[in-house]
Amino acid sequence: MSIIHNKDLGTKQKALAVNLDPSIYGSFAEIGAGQDVAANFFKAGGSSGTIAKTMSAYDMVVSDAIYGAQKVRRYVSEQRLMAMLEHEYSLLIERLAVQRGENTTFFAFADTVSALNYHRTNDAHGWMGVRFQLEPNGPFNDVILHVKLLDTDNNLQQQTVGILGVNLLYACFYYHGNPLIFLLSLMDDMPRDRIQIDMIRFDGPGFEKVDNRLMSLHLVKYGFSDAALFSPDGQNLQPSEALYKKHIVMIRGRFRPIINVHLDMLNNGVKQFLQEPDVDKDNVVVITELTLQALKERDADQTAEIDEKDFLDRVDILCSLGQTVMISNFHEYYKLVAFLSKITKLKMGVVLGYPNLEYIFSEAHYQDLPGGILESFATLFSRKVKLFVYPTFKDGTIYNCLRFYPPPHLIDLYRYLIANNKIEDIRHYNEKNLHIQTDKVLQMIKHGEEGWEEYVPAEVAAMIKGRSLFGYSAPNTQVKNDTAAADSAGTVVDTA
Repeated sequence: MSIIHNKDLGTKQKALAVNLDPSIYGSFAEIGAGQDVAANFFKAGGSSGTIAKTMSAYDMVVSDAIYGAQKVRRYVSEQRLMAMLEHEYSLLIERLAVQRGENTTFFAFADTVSALNYHRTNDAHGWMGVRFQLEPNGPFNDVILHVKLLDTDNNLQQQTVGILGVNLLYACFYYHGNPLIFLLSLMDDMPRDRIQIDMIRFDGPGFEKVDNRLMSLHLVKYGFSDAALFSPDGQNLQPSEALYKKHIVMIRGRFRPIINVHLDMLNNGVKQFLQEPDVDKDNVVVITELTLQALKERDADQTAEIDEKDFLDRVDILCSLGQTVMISNFHEYYKLVAFLSKITKLKMGVVLGYPNLEYIFSEAHYQDLPGGILESFATLFSRKVKLFVYPTFKDGTIYNCLRFYPPPHLIDLYRYLIANNKIEDIRHYNEKNLHIQTDKVLQMIKHGEEGWEEYVPAEVAAMIKGRSLFGYSAPNTQVKNDTAAADSAGTVVDTA
């Protein structure tokens, strides 16, 4: 059965549709600014057919008494949300499964939200989720998300949470068969500039075919968030929780594929970062970042599209190497640093190649900023950020920071950054790597040329061969294909 996304369906219409569906029945547990979700179902009419219970354990002591004290004493957290869902869903099944379980798909909705306080000194955000059945007496499924509230008024933020909650519950029952429509429908009936959703996770037998890493890509691709993050085991992470009060070292690239030079660059950059006197070695997170632009490949008509399989192939390789992966919409480095600086105040390191240093000092990239390159540098080279530059080989010369010559009017600015320990060469690099080019390695893989394996880590070469990634085909397959092509060409000539 095809699923159609009706973008014009309003909040009241969705709530009423759920209320009038006799098979949907459950409870709402809301903490903080989430009180408007259940209220929307009450106001729509017919709520007695949907709502078994609503509650709000607003007091911290009461919340702990009901849902248990968490190790991390943060009440607006994923841990608190999961405790709420577990408790409320279990109660629902315990109390009502015998009476109406044969004809009911039960759900437990929960959220824990912090809207703007009176003094507007906090970050407005929240966790929201639904645990629900897709068939009577069936197993449960979970959809969990994290939202940032962007309205500048507390009441508006509460209204936004109410709309989002209705959209989420409606999607669980009516759009679960199409995750992309599910995701897009969460923004129904509200402008895109009111919220950001920077993490979503689908779990359960009803979502066995859903790849949560792909959903992370969709969050950024469709403008739900500027960045998404997931762990080496492929689990979606909420950036603020995963990176909170951490030192961060990041490297960005296309990684198509990741080659020895990337690992040499990253490993040596991290080693030098750990030697910084103001870095806690036991509190560092390393991130490999893919930008949307790096994921786009231009076809014959010059339109840029993201190949989702290619994206997952790259991510699989990075995760197999133990990397935490970020997808972002930050083309400029200073925008990435600005985003991360809101999460952590600790020192950060940016590992990059020499060509990227040239890019950073090109004023053409900052024409849209009133303050031009100085405005971007004020963010990029903040007190807690340092660049580690990997050299490049060009025209018979190794280029590094000492051989970098910006335009004459920027020379003094560059010298200032060097003198103040904002930019540093990566010293202990493998000179052999300077002769390796990613695009050349990719072409060797595609064309079945011998010797490409020596340019990539052994485990990466094994994955490329085992799964035929990046256009790779085994040598005997390549020979057969070439022979078949030659035979076909010969046949055409003979016939002509």
